[in-house]
Amino acid sequence: QVQLVESGGGLVQAGGSLRLSCAASGRTFSSYVMGWFRQAPGKEREFVGGISWSGGRTYYADSVKGRFTISRDNAKNTVYLQMNSLKPEDTAVYYCAARNFGLPATHPSEYVYWGQGTQVTVSS
Repeated sequence: QVQLVESGGGLVQAGGSLRLSCAASGRTFSSYVMGWFRQAPGKEREFVGGISWSGGRTYYADSVKGRFTISRDNAKNTVYLQMNSLKPEDTAVYYCAARNFGLPATHPSEYVYWGQGTQVTVSS
């Protein structure tokens, strides 16, 4: 079992940057595939990106490709989401999630463990 805690959210102007962190408990973090999702008010939770257990493969939604970067440090049990060139439409609660097999999946139901989320607000 793993517990996930996100941090790093906040208020930023359009064009700015934020880095989100997701700290995981447990000694088997390196075996988990990690994903980032976001949910805006009144909308469904959507896939932002994911990273393989080794960090060797990353996947992104088209809406963030080229602006967001996912990385992980297995020694620190942490996965990161670097967000650049932020837009007002990126405003949402951001969640990290973990699954213990396969590759990053785009549907939330494919993930077993979730963090509590961190709010990102981008002003225009």
